[in-house]
Amino acid sequence: MTSEPATVDTPLKKLVGERTAKALASHLDLHTAGDLIYHFPRRYDERGEHTDIRSLDVGEQVTVLAQVQRTAVRPMRQRRGNLLEVTVGDGSGGLLTLTFFGNQAWRERELRPGRWGLFAGKVTEFRGKRQLNGPEYVLLGEGGDGEAAANEEVEEFAGALIPVYPAAAAVPTWVIARCVRVVLDTFTPPDDPLPATVRASRNLVGIGAALREIHRPSSKEELYKARRRLKWDEAFAVQLTLVQRKHRAAAWPAKARPAKPGGLLDAFDARLPYELTSGQQAVGREIAADLETAHPMHRLLQGEVGSGKTVVALRAMLQVVDAGGQAALLAPTEVLAAQHHRGMLDLLGPLAQAGELGAADDATRVELVTGSLGAAARRRALAEVAEGRAGIVLGTHALLYEGVDFADLGLVVVDEQHRFGVEQRDALRAKADQPPHVLVMTATPIPRTVAMTVYGDLEISTLSQLPQGRSPIASHVVPAAEKPAFLDRAWRRLREEVAKGHQAYVVCPRIGEGPASDEEAPREDDNGRRPPVAVTEVAPLLADGPLHGLRIGVLHGRLPADEKDAVMRSFAAGDLDVLVATTVVEVGVNVPNATVMIVLDADRFGVSQLHQLRGRVGRGSAAGLCLLVTEAMEGSPARERLDAVASTTDGFKLAELDLEQRREGDVLGATQSGRRSHLRLLSLLRDTDLIRDARAEAITLVEDDPELARHPALAASVAALVDEERAEYLEKG
Repeated sequence: MTSEPATVDTPLKKLVGERTAKALASHLDLHTAGDLIYHFPRRYDERGEHTDIRSLDVGEQVTVLAQVQRTAVRPMRQRRGNLLEVTVGDGSGGLLTLTFFGNQAWRERELRPGRWGLFAGKVTEFRGKRQLNGPEYVLLGEGGDGEAAANEEVEEFAGALIPVYPAAAAVPTWVIARCVRVVLDTFTPPDDPLPATVRASRNLVGIGAALREIHRPSSKEELYKARRRLKWDEAFAVQLTLVQRKHRAAAWPAKARPAKPGGLLDAFDARLPYELTSGQQAVGREIAADLETAHPMHRLLQGEVGSGKTVVALRAMLQVVDAGGQAALLAPTEVLAAQHHRGMLDLLGPLAQAGELGAADDATRVELVTGSLGAAARRRALAEVAEGRAGIVLGTHALLYEGVDFADLGLVVVDEQHRFGVEQRDALRAKADQPPHVLVMTATPIPRTVAMTVYGDLEISTLSQLPQGRSPIASHVVPAAEKPAFLDRAWRRLREEVAKGHQAYVVCPRIGEGPASDEEAPREDDNGRRPPVAVTEVAPLLADGPLHGLRIGVLHGRLPADEKDAVMRSFAAGDLDVLVATTVVEVGVNVPNATVMIVLDADRFGVSQLHQLRGRVGRGSAAGLCLLVTEAMEGSPARERLDAVASTTDGFKLAELDLEQRREGDVLGATQSGRRSHLRLLSLLRDTDLIRDARAEAITLVEDDPELARHPALAASVAALVDEERAEYLEKG
């Protein structure tokens, strides 16, 4: 270990020793002093303001500050030795049992009533009591009102605010705190990268003070200032990256695709069997204007389930075809790609029959490219695409493969964009000779701060109006464990709808045996619950039980493509009464005659996913009904989440709820890029004003200095916070 000043680049092994540094690296991916200094506390405990033990979730890795209440030793039944049970409390009335196996009389003497300590482990439940089995712990002195100063071993916790860090079983929070103290003793903070004018106008503390106070706060006020400054750095880094990206894109060349009077688009509008909503018309004008410019469109189209995004996208595609180009739509599943294909052929009619008898003048062709195409069909489709006869190309990931070549790709439409990675979207864009226009669509409404932070480089259009003919959807929670009769009533309700000539979906979280699929909910459950129900298990039980005599089909992602297509065609044609499926029906599936959806183990799905699923019913003239079946008990977080979904069909309200209940890092975190999230402090839900202010400052700065050439320290800071992989993610949109 060294006594030389430490910088952000100093290896931890020089500061905390090889053994501890190795543990920090292998368990927490912390390698340098900078990594550790930017590993911020998750929360702060206070003597006298203790963590509420009653709020702990089973299966959660926790660190609690608590006081020993009593101890008990009893012999173990199954093996030799004794079991030490220590009951600790936090002053709020909540109790937690600590269990230690084996003969450990020394531990009983150490953990005597009155002692305060930090206890870390995984929460389990035994006979209705919360417990930690063999937890790690560190004691904080003698306890009581006259608590003595903490001994040297735990000196780092002597302050009023005790930092609790994101930790690992092998590296508990107090080890991290000890290492932080060692580093801070010799740490030289970097030069402040934030321009002095921004610091002054936004009343932000310097970076050195912020990094010290975030770990060892001298007061709540100083901690607030430190957190605000470091949150600002995170927001500013993202906004600078996005604003720079938008600035550069404005200079990229693209082929203008102006509207053609009397062309395919006009002919399509004339044959459309219904009138576009005012929202569809307005968004259509925005997109048409974008396509007419010599710079690539980058637009996000968000809209409620069933708001008519596909028709808006098809009109944009026809404008590009009218201008001599091709348009490609990338869909996340074969079921959705095939449905888009059938739907567009129906809407276009003779306008999509180029080369056939009865085709309209200026007709084009619509081709479907999926991984399950036979060799002959694939060769024919690829030739149509490569030679430009197919103006509209629909497909799945198969569109991205080598050998799929376009004559003149002018527009890329990405449906349900959150289901695709950066590389996939970029691979399709790379098939154009110059940057194509890009339209990404989502039926998952996006909260304003997420839109500002994740899609800040895109123009955003919103469809909030539902087309005429869409019916209301009623949603209800069915508490199967508390009231089994309610589940029986749900099946009878489904039969009543079928008797009226309607159809129904039954959705399960899992397919069945075999390797897990992307469309499945997790099977493992640390809380000891049974595995979620599966399509292949539920379908025969329904056929022999409550749905006996009804025509039941099964649909999931592991079926061969031709079988999936046949099942969907049968359901769409009314030849099946009930479709038992996974979330493969979540997006885009359109069967107006389906009026009921029963979601089994609904608590295994996310809020947005449930909202998407129920959008499959109520698509015709009859009202829709969505029943969310759960064993989650009243008052539990899972049940409250389902109650919220049932209480509103406002997707934007539900999107806020979804964001509130997810880990913040998921929005720009490992789920997006495969790397640890850099949003360590920033809350997209609670820091709306700060994000808005950071964006305003970023716009001002980039307009004056587009490449941050006059702010090299800031450019380096942005590069560190928005690492290469994330910058690529933001850059590629």
